[in-house]
Amino acid sequence: MSKIYLFLADGFETVEALAPVDVIRRAGLSLTTVSIMGRREVRSAQGVTVLADALFEECRFEDADALILPGGGEGTENLSASEPLRAELVRMNAEHKLIAAICAAPMVFGRAGLLAGRKATCYPGCEADLADSYTAAAIERDGNIITACGPGVSFDFGFAIVEYFCGPQTVATLRSQMQFDR
Repeated sequence: MSKIYLFLADGFETVEALAPVDVIRRAGLSLTTVSIMGRREVRSAQGVTVLADALFEECRFEDADALILPGGGEGTENLSASEPLRAELVRMNAEHKLIAAICAAPMVFGRAGLLAGRKATCYPGCEADLADSYTAAAIERDGNIITACGPGVSFDFGFAIVEYFCGPQTVATLRSQMQFDR
C-alpha cells in the first residue's frame, strides 16, 4: 500500500489540507499528517487547530511514496524554512516519487530547485518562485509533480493524487460517492 505524508505547519489553509486528506483516505490509501512545528497541534490560517498524526521528528520517510504540502502564506513560509523537509522533497524528487503542493506551497518546490524544466501552477501572485514553470492551470501534473492553484480546487487536488496511485476509475467512483457529479 502507498504511504503518503501530508505536512502541516502553522498558517496552513484548512481546506487545502483536509479536503485532500479526506479524498485520499476514502480511496483507501495510507496517509499520515505530519506536524513540522515540534508539537502535534497545528493552527490553520483560519484558526482551526488540527491534531497531526505524527511529528516530523518521529517519522522515517524512506517508505514514503508521496509528500504533500498544503498552502497558506504563513504555512508555506514555515514549510519552506524547514531544511529537513526540503531535504526529503529533494530526495523524493530524485527518486521520481510523487511530490504535490497546492496554492502558495509550490513555491517551496521552486525555491528548492525542483521545478527546472517542469510545468507547475500556484496561487496567483506566488508565481515568482516558479519562474518559467508557471502555467496558471487549475491543476498541473508533470511526471512525479502535482501542483494546484488554490482552495477552490482542493478536492480536485486530492482526486489528482488518488488518480496518480489508483487510476481514473477509482476517482470516478469517489466523485460519484461524494456527490461531485450531481
